[in-house]
Amino acid sequence: MVTSPQDRQLRVLPATEDRWADVVACFGRRGNDPAWCWCQRFIGPPADGDNRAALHRQIAAAAVPLGLVAFADERPVGWTRVVPRSELPGVLSNRALKRLLPEDRGAWWVTCFAVDSGHRGYGVGNALLNAAVSHAREHGASAVEGHPVDVDKLTATRISGAALYTGTLAMFAGAGFTEIGRTFPSRPVMRLQF
Repeated sequence: MVTSPQDRQLRVLPATEDRWADVVACFGRRGNDPAWCWCQRFIGPPADGDNRAALHRQIAAAAVPLGLVAFADERPVGWTRVVPRSELPGVLSNRALKRLLPEDRGAWWVTCFAVDSGHRGYGVGNALLNAAVSHAREHGASAVEGHPVDVDKLTATRISGAALYTGTLAMFAGAGFTEIGRTFPSRPVMRLQF
Protein backbone atom coordinates (compact mmCIF):
# COMPACT_ATOMS: atom_id res chain seq x y z
CA MET A 1 0.00 0.00 0.00
CA VAL A 2 1.35 3.44 -0.95
CA THR A 3 0.56 6.37 1.31
CA SER A 4 0.25 9.93 0.11
CA PRO A 5 2.43 12.68 1.66
CA GLN A 6 -0.49 14.11 3.65
CA ASP A 7 -1.05 10.72 5.34
CA ARG A 8 2.51 10.47 6.63
CA GLN A 9 3.55 11.48 10.13
CA LEU A 10 6.00 14.38 10.19
CA ARG A 11 8.72 14.70 12.79
CA VAL A 12 11.57 17.19 12.91
CA LEU A 13 15.00 16.43 14.33
CA PRO A 14 18.23 18.42 14.72
CA ALA A 15 20.66 18.23 11.81
CA THR A 16 23.62 16.56 13.46
CA GLU A 17 26.67 15.06 11.77
CA ASP A 18 25.19 11.56 11.96
CA ARG A 19 22.22 12.85 9.92
CA TRP A 20 24.35 14.30 7.11
CA ALA A 21 22.98 11.81 4.55
CA ASP A 22 19.47 12.93 5.54
CA VAL A 23 20.40 16.59 4.98
CA VAL A 24 21.79 15.72 1.54
CA ALA A 25 18.60 13.82 0.68
CA CYS A 26 16.53 16.94 1.46
CA PHE A 27 18.28 18.78 -1.38
CA GLY A 28 16.95 16.24 -3.90
CA ARG A 29 18.50 16.21 -7.35
CA ARG A 30 20.88 18.98 -6.31
CA GLY A 31 22.27 16.80 -3.52
CA ASN A 32 25.39 15.97 -5.51
CA ASP A 33 26.06 19.50 -6.76
CA PRO A 34 28.72 21.21 -4.60
CA ALA A 35 28.04 24.53 -6.33
CA TRP A 36 24.37 24.61 -5.25
CA CYS A 37 23.65 27.08 -2.44
CA TRP A 38 23.67 24.57 0.46
CA CYS A 39 22.54 27.36 2.81
CA GLN A 40 25.69 29.40 2.29
CA ARG A 41 23.86 32.45 0.86
CA PHE A 42 23.92 34.33 4.16
CA ILE A 43 27.30 32.92 5.25
CA GLY A 44 29.39 33.70 2.20
CA PRO A 45 31.15 31.47 -0.32
CA PRO A 46 33.75 29.05 1.05
CA ALA A 47 37.33 29.47 -0.10
CA ASP A 48 37.31 26.15 -1.94
CA GLY A 49 33.99 26.88 -3.70
CA ASP A 50 32.42 23.66 -2.36
CA ASN A 51 29.20 24.78 -0.66
CA ARG A 52 28.17 21.22 0.12
CA ALA A 53 31.43 20.48 1.97
CA ALA A 54 31.13 23.83 3.77
CA LEU A 55 27.69 22.94 5.14
CA HIS A 56 28.97 19.52 6.19
CA ARG A 57 31.87 21.13 8.07
CA GLN A 58 29.50 23.62 9.72
CA ILE A 59 27.12 20.89 10.87
CA ALA A 60 30.00 18.77 12.19
CA ALA A 61 31.52 21.69 14.12
CA ALA A 62 28.29 23.13 15.55
CA ALA A 63 27.96 22.96 19.33
CA VAL A 64 24.24 23.72 18.86
CA PRO A 65 22.66 22.17 15.75
CA LEU A 66 22.35 24.86 13.08
CA GLY A 67 19.54 23.23 11.19
CA LEU A 68 16.66 20.82 11.34
CA VAL A 69 15.53 17.91 9.18
CA ALA A 70 11.88 16.95 8.66
CA PHE A 71 11.00 13.31 8.17
CA ALA A 72 7.82 11.86 6.68
CA ASP A 73 7.75 8.47 8.33
CA GLU A 74 11.46 7.63 8.11
CA ARG A 75 12.21 9.52 4.89
CA PRO A 76 13.99 12.91 5.06
CA VAL A 77 11.81 15.43 3.21
CA GLY A 78 12.82 18.91 4.38
CA TRP A 79 15.59 21.06 5.81
CA THR A 80 15.85 24.49 7.41
CA ARG A 81 18.72 26.47 8.88
CA VAL A 82 18.08 28.50 12.05
CA VAL A 83 20.94 30.23 13.85
CA PRO A 84 21.67 33.42 15.75
CA ARG A 85 21.39 36.42 13.43
CA SER A 86 24.90 37.42 14.58
CA GLU A 87 26.31 34.38 12.72
CA LEU A 88 24.97 35.51 9.33
CA PRO A 89 27.19 38.12 7.66
CA GLY A 90 24.80 38.30 4.71
CA VAL A 91 21.98 39.44 6.98
CA LEU A 92 24.13 41.78 9.08
CA SER A 93 25.57 43.58 6.05
CA ASN A 94 22.29 43.96 4.14
CA ARG A 95 21.43 47.68 4.24
CA ALA A 96 17.71 47.16 3.63
CA LEU A 97 17.49 44.70 6.52
CA LYS A 98 19.63 46.89 8.81
CA ARG A 99 17.05 49.68 8.50
CA LEU A 100 14.29 47.40 9.77
CA LEU A 101 15.87 45.04 12.28
CA PRO A 102 15.97 46.07 15.92
CA GLU A 103 19.24 45.80 17.79
CA ASP A 104 18.91 42.40 19.46
CA ARG A 105 21.91 40.22 20.22
CA GLY A 106 19.61 37.33 21.08
CA ALA A 107 17.67 37.25 17.79
CA TRP A 108 17.85 34.13 15.65
CA TRP A 109 17.19 33.92 11.90
CA VAL A 110 15.53 31.27 9.73
CA THR A 111 17.50 31.44 6.49
CA CYS A 112 15.94 28.93 4.15
CA PHE A 113 13.84 25.86 3.51
CA ALA A 114 14.49 22.93 1.19
CA VAL A 115 11.46 20.67 0.82
CA ASP A 116 11.26 17.57 -1.34
CA SER A 117 9.16 18.41 -4.39
CA GLY A 118 6.82 15.48 -3.74
CA HIS A 119 6.08 16.79 -0.25
CA ARG A 120 5.46 20.47 -0.99
CA GLY A 121 2.07 21.73 0.06
CA TYR A 122 1.68 19.16 2.84
CA GLY A 123 2.89 21.18 5.83
CA VAL A 124 6.59 20.28 5.81
CA GLY A 125 7.64 23.95 5.73
CA ASN A 126 5.21 24.76 8.54
CA ALA A 127 6.53 21.87 10.65
CA LEU A 128 10.11 23.03 10.05
CA LEU A 129 9.32 26.64 10.95
CA ASN A 130 7.49 25.68 14.14
CA ALA A 131 10.37 23.39 15.13
CA ALA A 132 12.86 26.19 14.32
CA VAL A 133 11.01 28.49 16.72
CA SER A 134 11.12 25.85 19.46
CA HIS A 135 14.79 25.09 18.74
CA ALA A 136 15.77 28.77 18.94
CA ARG A 137 13.76 29.31 22.13
CA GLU A 138 15.33 26.23 23.77
CA HIS A 139 18.77 27.66 23.01
CA GLY A 140 18.17 31.09 24.51
CA ALA A 141 16.86 33.15 21.59
CA SER A 142 15.00 36.36 22.41
CA ALA A 143 13.25 36.35 19.03
CA VAL A 144 13.19 34.55 15.68
CA GLU A 145 13.16 36.41 12.37
CA GLY A 146 12.92 35.64 8.69
CA HIS A 147 12.60 37.26 5.29
CA PRO A 148 9.93 35.26 3.44
CA VAL A 149 8.07 35.95 0.21
CA ASP A 150 4.59 37.47 0.04
CA VAL A 151 3.28 35.38 -2.86
CA ASP A 152 0.23 37.65 -3.24
CA LYS A 153 2.58 40.47 -4.27
CA LEU A 154 4.40 38.46 -6.96
CA THR A 155 3.48 39.19 -10.56
CA ALA A 156 4.48 35.82 -12.02
CA THR A 157 1.60 33.46 -12.78
CA ARG A 158 3.72 30.38 -11.99
CA ILE A 159 6.04 30.43 -8.98
CA SER A 160 8.82 27.86 -8.67
CA GLY A 161 9.70 26.22 -5.38
CA ALA A 162 13.18 27.70 -5.68
CA ALA A 163 11.68 31.21 -5.55
CA LEU A 164 10.20 30.42 -2.14
CA TYR A 165 13.35 29.10 -0.45
CA THR A 166 13.03 31.65 2.37
CA GLY A 167 9.45 30.56 3.11
CA THR A 168 6.18 32.40 2.62
CA LEU A 169 4.46 35.19 4.49
CA ALA A 170 1.51 32.89 5.17
CA MET A 171 3.81 30.30 6.78
CA PHE A 172 5.40 32.85 9.08
CA ALA A 173 2.09 34.53 9.96
CA GLY A 174 0.60 31.13 10.74
CA ALA A 175 3.45 30.47 13.18
CA GLY A 176 2.72 33.71 15.06
CA PHE A 177 5.29 36.03 13.44
CA THR A 178 4.42 39.66 12.79
CA GLU A 179 5.62 41.86 9.96
CA ILE A 180 8.06 44.60 10.99
CA GLY A 181 8.61 46.08 7.53
CA ARG A 182 9.48 45.27 3.93
CA THR A 183 12.66 45.43 1.92
CA PHE A 184 10.66 45.13 -1.31
CA PRO A 185 6.88 44.96 -1.92
CA SER A 186 7.00 41.15 -2.00
CA ARG A 187 9.60 40.71 0.77
CA PRO A 188 8.34 41.23 4.34
CA VAL A 189 10.62 40.94 7.34
CA MET A 190 8.91 38.82 9.98
CA ARG A 191 9.66 38.62 13.70
CA LEU A 192 8.43 36.50 16.59
CA GLN A 193 9.38 38.03 19.93
CA PHE A 194 9.63 35.73 22.95
